[in-house]
Amino acid sequence: MPSIFERRESRIRSYCRSFPTVFTTARGAELGNAEGRTWIDFLCGAGAVNYGHNPPELKGALISYLEEDGLVHGLDMHSEAKQTFLQVFERLILLPRKLDYRIQFTGPTGTNAVEAAFKLARKVTGRRQIVSFTHGYHGLTLGALAATGNRHYRQVAGGSMGDVTILPFDGWMPGLDSLAMLERYITDPSSGLDLPAAVVVETVQGEGGINVASTDWLRGLASLCRRYGILLIIDDIQAGCGRTGTFFSFERAGIVPDMVTLSKSIGGYGLPMALVLMRPDLDVWEPAEHTGTFRGNNLAFVAAAAALETFWSDDRLTTTIAERSRELSTSLDAIAARHPTKLTRRGIGMMQGLICADPKRAGAISRRAFADGLIIECAGAHDEVVKAMPPLTISAEDLARGCAILSGAVDTALAVAG
Repeated sequence: MPSIFERRESRIRSYCRSFPTVFTTARGAELGNAEGRTWIDFLCGAGAVNYGHNPPELKGALISYLEEDGLVHGLDMHSEAKQTFLQVFERLILLPRKLDYRIQFTGPTGTNAVEAAFKLARKVTGRRQIVSFTHGYHGLTLGALAATGNRHYRQVAGGSMGDVTILPFDGWMPGLDSLAMLERYITDPSSGLDLPAAVVVETVQGEGGINVASTDWLRGLASLCRRYGILLIIDDIQAGCGRTGTFFSFERAGIVPDMVTLSKSIGGYGLPMALVLMRPDLDVWEPAEHTGTFRGNNLAFVAAAAALETFWSDDRLTTTIAERSRELSTSLDAIAARHPTKLTRRGIGMMQGLICADPKRAGAISRRAFADGLIIECAGAHDEVVKAMPPLTISAEDLARGCAILSGAVDTALAVAG
């Protein structure tokens, strides 16, 4: 008899097809099922569980809050949990980085934060056009989907996706100066591109295939936006919260975006939460112009504040990320070196991948890895990238175990392919 999932859950389900088991436990870097099998997790909720599963400090804070009958749902009313999060975020994240942002809590998904940022950019500037980049992923609601490059997602929109122009990302076409191209579009009155309200970009494209923008390109983009009065939106939904080594992924370039979208791991515990950071002068919203019933997830506020206090009150996590990143790079480089015509590595921090010359091999590697005890997904335009995103808090031993499983899966899958 078909399982309850097959009988009742929509065909839209996807991750469960790649990792077909019923998970029952999650702790640190491991997931387990009822049969006692465990898997090292190199997926981390697509970047929503940067601190691992059920970190005890965060779990304790949540249990205590619930036991004391703390407010769970409160729309956007003031709550002690929200107050604490705002204070901790200001003290540990904004002030040390000399960043002055207002914070908007949107509906609890990343795509909603992107929608809000686009609406605000258009309201502030009075212009409609948004520029995004090839291989970018910004969400699947219609406004955000218009800025998402992948045809698989775009082709089912079923409606108009206007006012967004997608231009080449850094390195998309060898020899192409994509910033010069963008500036030419802006300055040529017959280019067909109206002066944009905003440019949105991921500094590292996760779903797009672990494409890393250079610091020079990011600085050039920021400078170009300033020259022409275009708002720069950094989509840090997957690459933020420490994934690239610093809390914000744009810190390595020394730029200050006009807006930043955050979701996924900002909720600390994998709890739904999303926000937009904006320059104070851009906060021209009228009350309730962008609203949502679940923009006041107090459990996420509690977990997020606990995560910041636990992991960002000193430089220990940053040091750990740097160490684990080097270990991950070394392991992936060693795997690629054994298959020099079939694999290459790219990425930074704890956001790296193996690019398969034959895209079909990436899926075979992922399936073999799952069979052997590792959860790792594929990304890229052709799902050609085996994408490694372990918890930032993973131990050296668990990281080595996961990389060893991946190494064996690569050898097996490529041997079968010939």
